Amino acid sequence: MQAGAKLGFILLISPLVLWLGLLIVIPHVDMFLVSIRERIGVGQYQTSFANYMAFFGEPLYIITFIRTAMMSILATVITLLIGFPVAFYIAKIAKGRLQSALFLLCLVPFWVSELVRTFGWMILLRETGLISKFLQWSGLADQPVEMLYNDVAIMIGLVYTSMLFMVVPLITTMESLDDSVIEAGYDLGGNGASVLREIIIPHAMPGIVSGSIVVFMLSLGNYLTPTMLGGKDSLWFTELIYSQFIVRFNWELGAAFGFMLLFLSSVIVWGTLKLTGQTLKSTMG
Repeated sequence: MQAGAKLGFILLISPLVLWLGLLIVIPHVDMFLVSIRERIGVGQYQTSFANYMAFFGEPLYIITFIRTAMMSILATVITLLIGFPVAFYIAKIAKGRLQSALFLLCLVPFWVSELVRTFGWMILLRETGLISKFLQWSGLADQPVEMLYNDVAIMIGLVYTSMLFMVVPLITTMESLDDSVIEAGYDLGGNGASVLREIIIPHAMPGIVSGSIVVFMLSLGNYLTPTMLGGKDSLWFTELIYSQFIVRFNWELGAAFGFMLLFLSSVIVWGTLKLTGQTLKSTMG
């Protein structure tokens, strides 16, 4: 019986181990080995950290990463500010069919690919799009307005693309909050602001941190949205990685950039967990 249970556990865990090993661990190990190669001649390499030093030696690379990180943080904050009241209404106020319908509305945009959704925003924001025509029709603009290829367009795309990943963990967390606890807060003399501050937000903090981490990582590693909505002049770190791999065929530097993105984003996430007093176990559990 003991041997059978052990065999069953091995068979159960094997797909996960294969998935992590073949698709995550081995490719990352191989990419790290590529990143520490320095080309010294045709087909000749030596082990070196020169590719990592190139990141710190070029101000453009550092500025681009800082800009990407700050934009991703801003997108995360905006997504949280929009998603929190939406999640609270769905979890604690809406009931029955209305609750199911609202949750379905959050899911519907994700039934199509990110490419289609980004094209949709391009159609809306271009100078011949619906928003520009509405501004002209309402008299707010006397000529077509081009709203593409700027930071605002990128931010709209990032928030829209990430919204579901903020709303779902918030709904899950707030559904576990007993309504009687909120009622007790009001009975003890609290108002809406104090109940939100003292009861709702502390209870929802694991969902807030979990959703924020996912949205931040998705925004930081996003390539399609900044490229299409920001245009060729947008500075986004994933574009630098793409350029090194595909345009310049410099896989060594591209691999180093990829690991720098992974390392620096992990540092930012770790700092966020420390500041909020949360752990990965509590946020992902």
